[in-house]
Amino acid sequence: MEDTVRYYATGHRKNAMAKVWLTPGEGKVLINNRPMSEYFGRKTLEVLVQQPFEAVNAVGKYDVIAKAEGGGISGQAGAMRHGIAKALLEVNTEMRPVLRKLGFLTRDPRVKERKKYGRKRARRGFQFSKR
Repeated sequence: MEDTVRYYATGHRKNAMAKVWLTPGEGKVLINNRPMSEYFGRKTLEVLVQQPFEAVNAVGKYDVIAKAEGGGISGQAGAMRHGIAKALLEVNTEMRPVLRKLGFLTRDPRVKERKKYGRKRARRGFQFSKR
């Protein structure tokens, strides 16, 4: 068994969930066994995932291994950011004020509203015609 230290946290956003493991390393990010650039394919999402490291001056100090599921890739990127921020707290709790101020520790609770009976979707009614 390996003797390196691993920090674990789960991140959530909308219906997406990310299980995140941080290990001391050189900044490699693997999501579902694929490199981040290959998995997301959008530079903006890669920047989003790196934000917690930039906030605490830890860019390139930790390798990230993550398992993302549910939602879309944008939600998964947000879940990754949340999970990385929570894992950084496992590393050092003194990072909390910085991460809290930037909103990285807040779970995004927005989820799709359920469909109601008598309606086409959650709020949209059926088309009405007087005649």
